[in-house]
Amino acid sequence: MPNPMESAYDRDRELVVSDIDARFRADVSLLGGLLGTILVEAGGQSLFDDVERLRHAAIDAYETRDDEVLAAAERIAASFDPARAEQVARAFTVYFHLVNLAEEHQRVRILRARAEQRERASRDGATATGAAAHGGPIGAAGADGSLSAAIRRLVDEVGADEARSRVAGLRFHPVLTAHPTEARRRAVASAIRRIGELVDERDDLAPGDRTEAEVDRRLLEEIEVLWRTAPIRTTRPTPLDEVRTAMGVFDQTLFEVVPQVYRSIDDRLQSDAAGRVAPVAPAFLRVGSWIGGDRDGNPFVTSEITREAAHIAAEHVLLGLERAATRIGRTLTLDASETPPSDELLELLAAQQELAPQVTASIGTRAPHEPHRRVLLVVAERIAATRRGDAELGYAGPEALLDDLHVLQRSLRHGGALRSANGELQHLVWQAETFGFHLAELEVRQHSKVHRQALAEIREGGERGEMTEEVLSLFRVIAELQGRFGVRTVRRYIVSFTQSAEDLANVYALAEAALGPQAADVAIDVVPLFETFADLEASVDILDGMLELEPVQARLAATGRQIEVMLGYSDSSKDVGPVSATLALHRAQARIAAWADRNDIELTLFHGRGGALGRGGGPANEAVLAQPAGSVDGRLKITEQGEVIFAQYGDPAIARRHLEQMASAALLAGSPSNEARNRAADERFAALAETLDDTSRARFHALVKADGFAPWFADVTPMEEIGHLALGSRPARRGLSVESLDDLRAIPWVFSWSQARINLAAWFGLGTALEAVGDEQLLREAYAEWPLFTAMIDNFSMSLAKTDERIAARYLALGDRDDLAGLVLDEMRLTKQWLGRVTQSDELLVARPVLAKAVRLRSPYVDALSLLQLRALAAVRAGEADLPSDDHHRLLLLTVNGVAAGVQNTG
Repeated sequence: MPNPMESAYDRDRELVVSDIDARFRADVSLLGGLLGTILVEAGGQSLFDDVERLRHAAIDAYETRDDEVLAAAERIAASFDPARAEQVARAFTVYFHLVNLAEEHQRVRILRARAEQRERASRDGATATGAAAHGGPIGAAGADGSLSAAIRRLVDEVGADEARSRVAGLRFHPVLTAHPTEARRRAVASAIRRIGELVDERDDLAPGDRTEAEVDRRLLEEIEVLWRTAPIRTTRPTPLDEVRTAMGVFDQTLFEVVPQVYRSIDDRLQSDAAGRVAPVAPAFLRVGSWIGGDRDGNPFVTSEITREAAHIAAEHVLLGLERAATRIGRTLTLDASETPPSDELLELLAAQQELAPQVTASIGTRAPHEPHRRVLLVVAERIAATRRGDAELGYAGPEALLDDLHVLQRSLRHGGALRSANGELQHLVWQAETFGFHLAELEVRQHSKVHRQALAEIREGGERGEMTEEVLSLFRVIAELQGRFGVRTVRRYIVSFTQSAEDLANVYALAEAALGPQAADVAIDVVPLFETFADLEASVDILDGMLELEPVQARLAATGRQIEVMLGYSDSSKDVGPVSATLALHRAQARIAAWADRNDIELTLFHGRGGALGRGGGPANEAVLAQPAGSVDGRLKITEQGEVIFAQYGDPAIARRHLEQMASAALLAGSPSNEARNRAADERFAALAETLDDTSRARFHALVKADGFAPWFADVTPMEEIGHLALGSRPARRGLSVESLDDLRAIPWVFSWSQARINLAAWFGLGTALEAVGDEQLLREAYAEWPLFTAMIDNFSMSLAKTDERIAARYLALGDRDDLAGLVLDEMRLTKQWLGRVTQSDELLVARPVLAKAVRLRSPYVDALSLLQLRALAAVRAGEADLPSDDHHRLLLLTVNGVAAGVQNTG
């Protein structure tokens, strides 16, 4: 769903927004009409008419809220034969793919409009901006969410010197994960991307280009491909398939966007001086990846997979660096007489000739009087040699490459070619600083229980099992990769379900068992992951024990006392409910931040958020600004999962905006004003938090700990069927039983409730908790003054806006437990009532009007898919034999894809 349209500048805003809205509606109308043409061509007029019958019935049912009208729509869905039901489900699914594409296109338009307004404002206030860059006086920062605005605000609050220091230490560290939350096939995603490119082309047609009719013909062709492409994967992707999918984001977006982000910040901060002086924008991004490294519960991720994942990533980044160096090198045709090289560059050129005489001679014949060009082209050849594994010619690490690039820059500045030194060559420097030779810092994750079992086997001294040998093999691969591509390639080792300091010590013991004395030369930073409520409460005690471990003390000395701690949003929410988990995570962060301050630790909190609200999702920048004082401090690390990766990084304009927003939030979270506000609110509303915690948790446990809850949950949602979708390489469960939720992963837990139009994982217990407080005035004050509570209320409202009580009741009726169904529906009504009282609005999304409008427009179409899914699910649960079970299951899986596209939430 699009974010609300916000603009820092009022000038022409309403006209701009109105124009963008009109163009968005035109896009939806165009794509919907073209889809209608394809439906008629593919299935005849009767298919189109059937889709329209169900569509109009679902719209009428949504608008009238009449149960009889909904029942009529339900009868239409039940009247289709199996083949027709599948076609209708696919039609709605394709429609949602096209609407999602149009909304992304709209977001890009909005971002462009904002950029144009910022440019105008920047020209108007160029003097103030330039003064800020050099530590001079400046007025109040703009509210446009940009990083430069955040820096200006910091200058106001802490002074120029301290602001520059904070900017220099800024880090945003997104970690790509392969959790199975992308319900689309890659072929479907590719078709959508091609359609998007054609919509872009149509939007920007100029005289002499193709006509609209020609573009529309191509659109029809691509929509036909999308319609005829099977929407369901037949086989699960392997971990290496997931690695290669993530590489597409790097190749298509990140590699080029990252230096553009840095450049735009530098341009705004330095104004007219930008490009002529050394840049002040830091390379603040570090990309991480669990893809190919996360083996917790995934037997398909082995040490060999980890090795291959690292090599694939290195291949992509080294190829990117090589091409960039070659491209820029060919343009550095600066004659030595006009741009004399420095002595330092001549020394580098001599060293290159000694290292690779044939290469330098060949390049020298083409550019005999262009020493800067010759040096950079040899650098490109050395990057290529690094990629091939030629140790003699290749670089030992990215630091050596950066040394050469800095020599080249200094020489260009020495020769007076300031723009050549600080232009495209600086982009290459930024890319090397950001991505190194590894692209993404690969992180290993394993369950603490696996370590305990492996160590017990080793200490027994008998024959070692396959699992233990695999654990030991991983440490050898870590050592190998660090030697090949540098320490940053893979050094973090995350321990799932950390319950004691011993769980962390076990990692170092296993490394010593695998590597012997060499273990001391391998950098391993153990990261505790606190996931359950009990582990979050015990986190500081565990961290105290961690500091006493000798290997940890050695790493602290090597890293300047840096430590990462990961917080799990998923399992904590499944453990105690979304309200209690939100508060427990907030308390844990405050305690851990205070612990770090006491122990002189540079702390980075790693937030294991999912894409859905039940897994910590929601607007990330708002969540960052609501964190406890001292817990961010300019360093933000979060997981980016499944469809979120492509939503945030798939389009260059959106990726640029996302990176700036996250970096801006990381800086502003530590501003004195924001920390003071959060600290005061945490203190004032402490008693309120305690009531919310206790009552919401009791209500949640009354449901999930009821006898027979787990099998009932499996009956009333498509949980079992989701397990059949080939979404990712990782199994949906830790075990085979549905008698307990302990072995069910958080992703299918959230995904299943989302499919049933209940979204229980993201709000259940809130209504009871708010009623227990009872003081409406206090709650309204908390909503206005307490950022954590504001974000929670707004996020829970977003989740409930995507529910439908009448549809939900039909899912809940599939289980023979009126008591549990009643508990869920009563809590849903109560929560909606209290949200209205707190926000003083009948609208659930009063704080996000654009999102509210989008939800209203989508909901009837999602209802239509839900009715088709209910038809199939009821038949499967009843064991009907009038149709082959494959028909039921195929329709179920098709509608799962469609509903996921419609509500844009999986896990």
